[in-house]
Amino acid sequence: MPAIFSRARYPLRLPRRILVLGERTLIMGVLNITPDSFFSGGRYPDSQEAVARAFELQQAGADILDIGGESTRPGADPISDEEELARILPVIEGLQGKLRIPISVDTQKAHVAEAALAAGAEIVNDISSLRTDSRLGEVVRRRRAALILMHMRGVPKTMHKGPFAPDVMRDVTQGLRGALVRAENAGLPRSRLLIDPGIGFGKNHEQSCEVLARLRELARLGCPIVVGTSRKTFIGWALAAKGQPWPPENRQWGTAATVAAAILGGAHVVRVHDVIEMAQIARVTDAIVAAGKS
Repeated sequence: MPAIFSRARYPLRLPRRILVLGERTLIMGVLNITPDSFFSGGRYPDSQEAVARAFELQQAGADILDIGGESTRPGADPISDEEELARILPVIEGLQGKLRIPISVDTQKAHVAEAALAAGAEIVNDISSLRTDSRLGEVVRRRRAALILMHMRGVPKTMHKGPFAPDVMRDVTQGLRGALVRAENAGLPRSRLLIDPGIGFGKNHEQSCEVLARLRELARLGCPIVVGTSRKTFIGWALAAKGQPWPPENRQWGTAATVAAAILGGAHVVRVHDVIEMAQIARVTDAIVAAGKS
């Protein structure tokens, strides 16, 4: 197997544009409209502050803005459709016609996705891969949006309590194959689908590292790959001192290592909190990949 992995190129069809994935790594900037996300630096519960932060992320180099109104950190409780919409809709509406980059809405709920897409979002990022709400696929199809299908073992409330899969790559690959079947049964073409191995979602720290190390194996599924590692717990444990993981606030450069590893493994999109810094990591890693092909 070559040292430098050559990722495939895909045209991703969105309602108002086409994104070409694979020419360079795209940066998905995280904007959490929540009071309880695991990383305090990523919380923007005030809608006006969130709108201002969205423009900051665009200026910093984000190619996609991912807006979420429900925390999916380990142990998180679900919230109602109404509460989730009350958090995200004012922000999406405040950005409508003003933001140059596409908006992704991080939700598992059809009703929330419907309203967000009507307000201007173009991508749905579903951590449950259409398992939480079977109606979500129909909403995405009708709105001609793109859909990110993420692998998750269990649900956020209990996913870190195990049991963990005995073979994590087999579990991820089979889970994503099943997700693609659900999406196709909902009438969604492959040209609107992306896959995400779900680093940290129902996987222990060693398994998260293994998935990242073996990411190129997912290329055979024939879809662009999204990877989100930003400031996650497995990074904290890799940096652990005296038996305690480093806190999320101190995981920026550990994140940088995982972003480079993801790109070398074939990721098309990396989902991050620290856009300026990780855009630099992506540009340099892309240059290394390009040099390896010559």
